[in-house]
Amino acid sequence: MAASELTALGPLVGAIDQGTSSTRFLVFNAKTAELLSHHQVEIKQEFPREGWVEQDPKEILNSVYECVEKTCEKMKQLNINIANIRAIGVTNQRETTVVWDKTTGEPLYNAIVWLDLRTQSTVERLLKRIPGKNKTFSKFKTGLPLSTYFSAVKLRWLLDNVEEIRKAVEDRRAMFGTIDSWLIWVCICGKNGGIHCTDVTNASRTMLFNIHSLEWDPELCKFFDIPMEILPNVRSSSEVYGLMKICPSRKSGALTGVPISGCLGDQSAALVGQMCFQDGQAKNTYGTGCFLLCNTGQKTVFSEHGLITTIAYKMGRDKPAFYALEGSVAIAGAVVRWLRDNLGIAKTSQEVEKLAADVGTSYGCYFVPAFSGLYAPYWEPSARGIICGLTQFTNKSHIAFAALEAVCFQTREILDAMNKDCGIPLSQLQVDGGMTNNKILMQLQSDILCIPVVKPSMPETTALGAAMAAGAAEGVGVWSLNPGDLTAVTCERFEPQINPEESEYRYARWKKAVMKSMGWETSDSPNGKPK
Repeated sequence: MAASELTALGPLVGAIDQGTSSTRFLVFNAKTAELLSHHQVEIKQEFPREGWVEQDPKEILNSVYECVEKTCEKMKQLNINIANIRAIGVTNQRETTVVWDKTTGEPLYNAIVWLDLRTQSTVERLLKRIPGKNKTFSKFKTGLPLSTYFSAVKLRWLLDNVEEIRKAVEDRRAMFGTIDSWLIWVCICGKNGGIHCTDVTNASRTMLFNIHSLEWDPELCKFFDIPMEILPNVRSSSEVYGLMKICPSRKSGALTGVPISGCLGDQSAALVGQMCFQDGQAKNTYGTGCFLLCNTGQKTVFSEHGLITTIAYKMGRDKPAFYALEGSVAIAGAVVRWLRDNLGIAKTSQEVEKLAADVGTSYGCYFVPAFSGLYAPYWEPSARGIICGLTQFTNKSHIAFAALEAVCFQTREILDAMNKDCGIPLSQLQVDGGMTNNKILMQLQSDILCIPVVKPSMPETTALGAAMAAGAAEGVGVWSLNPGDLTAVTCERFEPQINPEESEYRYARWKKAVMKSMGWETSDSPNGKPK
């Protein structure tokens, strides 16, 4: 690229995209939304016991530093001036819970990941204190059912089971946060004056946040017995939180002094990145899990069909909050990783796609990947994964196909619920996320939904959403969110290719399999303390 072309690039915005399975740093052109450079590092998930899922917060942090450094190196090789990076946005796996010591800057326990199940006994104990054991007792405050999924029960478990955390709370040394809070705190000075904050979208996933008043709820904190002083300050999704300070152990200090000015939970970021700013616009993200969000504007809509109500975004300190209905599925891309890592039937995710393509059918085999129970629309923690309909003819290719089909059936269930709640069926589905590179999956999805599936040609919509929020922040102002200024996105369309009767038959069989996955675990299953 010639130097004369460089000057035309204009302001750039970076995005830290910290997901469940990987961390990435991406740099976008604020005028054209073009992705200029990025780097990705896979994150290790630890499974110390059945149903437990943990990650090392320091590994997550180091992966961010590595991605920032490597991306900056790649940009220098491309002759792109990194001094043009005017802001950084953060987007993150939601609900995953970290507690750290503000005096040492060290995590006090591994991060408990959103799909971890160890808190089932905590949930059951809390349910006994609610009249009628009503899981939706806080629905009209938080938008959420009482579930192992959300941060409050993970934090309660840590307080009950980890002496070091209890002691740090007593000594007023403890800080709680989701991954965004941990990263922002460390990246803005850490123990030397770090900013302890989160944004409204991440706060709305804790079960401690009132989504109407946009404040931590004292009654809910009392119910979960969580001290409010350990909670982060809640800010909008688009404002300057502080200036980046790069880790001194790294040779690159390239982005020191750049404002961190955008923060969105990953699914909210994808909604923004897909330009779903109008009431009724929806997107489905295929990552570790699968998440369908529909913008409901400035009003909260409460589901009658198992969906949750969440904050979509708040694009500035003085701007209104926008809300969304969400259908959450715990296991989507994770099922492909499971086939690769646990069963060893393929060495790569691409190989799983090839196995499925080889047969083009599951041959009557159905896979319900309820590894973490079932989320929307069932909210059934007792469910566990099953593969049924097996015969002597079934082989690994049929199981690979059934796994991909399972992702599509789960999406169909939450889309059906969304259509019932909204009253106006979606005429097409906008999609994004890593799994959308799988063309077999996208065609299957269209066939099972009986509507077109539309995929943007630039699939990094989650990171793009965080970059947009950061670039649009007051005091940065390099990215316009005015509808007329938003870049039109080119898309790939997948149209249904099977008749609706076949689709309905397969879907009915899937639902039969789901029923068989329920009631597997009982409340007296062993659930010990950490070693």
